[in-house]
Amino acid sequence: MKSYINTIIIGACILITAVLLSGAWVKSHLNDSNKTTIRVTGKADNNFTSDLIVWKGSFTKNSDNLSNAYQLVKNDQDVVNKYLQQKGVKKNEIKFSSITIDKKFESIYNAQGYVIQTIFKGYELTQNVSIESKEVDKVEQISREVTELINQGVEFYSSEPSYFSTKLSDLKIELLKAATEDARKRAETITQNASSGLSNLVKSYMGVFQITAQNSTEEYEYGGSYNTTSKEKTISITVTLEYDLK
Repeated sequence: MKSYINTIIIGACILITAVLLSGAWVKSHLNDSNKTTIRVTGKADNNFTSDLIVWKGSFTKNSDNLSNAYQLVKNDQDVVNKYLQQKGVKKNEIKFSSITIDKKFESIYNAQGYVIQTIFKGYELTQNVSIESKEVDKVEQISREVTELINQGVEFYSSEPSYFSTKLSDLKIELLKAATEDARKRAETITQNASSGLSNLVKSYMGVFQITAQNSTEEYEYGGSYNTTSKEKTISITVTLEYDLK
C-alpha cells in the first residue's frame, strides 16, 4: 500500500513539473514573437504636365440612297483630313475608323398611342476620326477651332481631349523612392523623441497611385484614380513601413 502511494506521489510530481515547464516555454515563445514594432506611413506627390494628347471626333451624313450617303461621307473624310494636315497634324497621327450605317425610321401612331405604320426615312452614315500626338498644345488648339469645318459643309462633332504621360513609369519609381524615404524619416523622428531606435524592417506596404487634376478636389479611389481630362496633373502614392524597435 505504501509503495502504491509513493508511486502516485511521484507521478503527480512529474505531471506538475511538465505543466510548469510547458507554461514557461509558451511564455518565452510568446515574448519572442511579440516584439514591439512601429508602423509609419509616408507620402510623396509630384506635379507634371501631360506630354500626349488623344482627341476624337466624328462626322455624319444622311441620305435615302446608301451609295450616295457613302460618297458624301468619303467627301467629308477628304475635307477633314486636309483640314487637319493644314493645321499641322502629321498624316500618321490621323486615324479614320470604318463607316457605321444606321437605318432611320419614323413611327406613325394612332389616337390610342399604338404604332400603325413605320416609314423608312433613309440612311445615316457616321465616321470617327482620332488623333494621338505629342504636340499637345497644337492639337488642343485645333480641338477648339474645329467648328470651322461647319463652314465647309461638314457636320463635325468634337469630343473633349484626353491627356496622358509617356513618362509615367519613371515618375512612379521616383515617387515610390520618395514616399519610402518619407516613411523612414517619420519613423526615425518618432523613435528619437521616444528615446528608442529602429531595428529590422518587418513589413512594407505600397498604396495605389492616385493621379488627379492639379489643385482639384477630386476624391481618391480605392483602386487608384487616373484623371485624363486635365493636362496638368498631380500623382501621389503612400508607403507604409513596419519596424522592430530596439
